[in-house]
Amino acid sequence: MYAFEIDRPTTLAAAVEAMGAEEAQALGGGQTLIPTLKQRLASPARLVSLAGIAELQGVCKDDAGRVCIGSATTHATVAKEAAGDYPALAALAGGIGDPAVRNRGTIGGSLANNDPAACYPSAALASGATIVTNTREIAADDFFDGMFTTALEEGEIITEVKFPVPEKANYQKFEQPASRFALTGVFVAKYADGVRVAVTGASEDGVFRWTEAEEALSANFSPDAVAGLSVSADDMIADLHGTKEYRAHLVNVLTRRAVAAA
Repeated sequence: MYAFEIDRPTTLAAAVEAMGAEEAQALGGGQTLIPTLKQRLASPARLVSLAGIAELQGVCKDDAGRVCIGSATTHATVAKEAAGDYPALAALAGGIGDPAVRNRGTIGGSLANNDPAACYPSAALASGATIVTNTREIAADDFFDGMFTTALEEGEIITEVKFPVPEKANYQKFEQPASRFALTGVFVAKYADGVRVAVTGASEDGVFRWTEAEEALSANFSPDAVAGLSVSADDMIADLHGTKEYRAHLVNVLTRRAVAAA
């Protein structure tokens, strides 16, 4: 580790002000950022912890029936408090990492980091969620810009995520057993106006929507509807855990499993 300053604001306004400092970096649960600092892959001069800001925590429903989650809410809290209104999202949160990670990691930190194998981006994208920041609202379709890249501007802080609740939904993850990240994960959500399918862990460009499957499932919501479909392996991730072709195959398998489970 190296020397740096740390601010622990207790209000969003104070956090926004602190983020205006030179080389400031927001700190959520620290489950990604702290290891990154230890490896010297990042070296901000100042960390602004969002963990103590009460207005960024909690799960509720708004007047539109959306499940609204504060950005500093931990995975464990989402798993518990969203279970009644959005079971698929709660189950996803309950399957992230291990108990230590779930009790420290936050939904806002996960979305802002946009790890290509993270679970939450698939839920946000498949749900057509809205990511709220201190300055604006961003549709999930416009938020994710590729591996570890989002539409967030410098100093911008995620404050809340609003999830429209689907008629049916399910998340299937083929996890890497050591890290418990998704080797490939698929979130399927069925709404009155159609089905959305989001894939994480597979593509070099990060989370993406499988539009061909969405069209097929919107016409016939059954595993058979996508049995003959496939995604191209060209842009899939290849590493020691799986080839491009393997991940492309998993996308179809997990989509069918998610539909069957939903």
